[in-house]
Amino acid sequence: MTIRLYDYWRSSAAYRVRIALNLKAVAYERVTISLMDGAQKAADYKAKNPQGFVPMLEVGDLRLTQSLAIIDWLDATYATPRFVPADPAARAAELGKALLIAADIHPINNLRILKYLRHELGQSQDAVDTWARHWISEGFAALEALADADQPFLSGAAPGLADICLIPQMANARRVDTPLDAFPKLVAIDARACALPAFAAAHPDAVKPD
Repeated sequence: MTIRLYDYWRSSAAYRVRIALNLKAVAYERVTISLMDGAQKAADYKAKNPQGFVPMLEVGDLRLTQSLAIIDWLDATYATPRFVPADPAARAAELGKALLIAADIHPINNLRILKYLRHELGQSQDAVDTWARHWISEGFAALEALADADQPFLSGAAPGLADICLIPQMANARRVDTPLDAFPKLVAIDARACALPAFAAAHPDAVKPD
């Protein structure tokens, strides 16, 4: 059965799903939905995904939206590698780190929010970038404290859901020139993860249109 990922190269939420698909070694086709061109608002796409966001994963007649929901489906459908531990305490800890990024940092710094600040609220680009850097840095300070210096990844010995969320957010941080000197553990985790083929193949530069 063909699996299609409706995707945009710079979307950090779509970047998460590309990483997850690669880690699970799931073959898929990419369908580009250009957020800059407004393709997410097209009637044919909104008929499939009423929210008009990316990513969306299409598996036969099944259409899945929201990156963490898609990744949860992948984790339940493909046994290895596990992204979230089965143990209740370890599961809660993993979800806590992942949601710190996916629920607290990312939503107030994604494209539609930054465009609203810039255009509807009349903020300068410098002010918008300062906003993004502030919330990224605040979240990263908490993640840095949560990261175990004795483990190679935010999730522990192997990449998990927290790392799948962290690496796209690190790319976002660099895009707005967020100072990262205060987060050496996160920088080291990012370097280790990005050296892995599953992460490298999902990187925006690897999927950017010519």
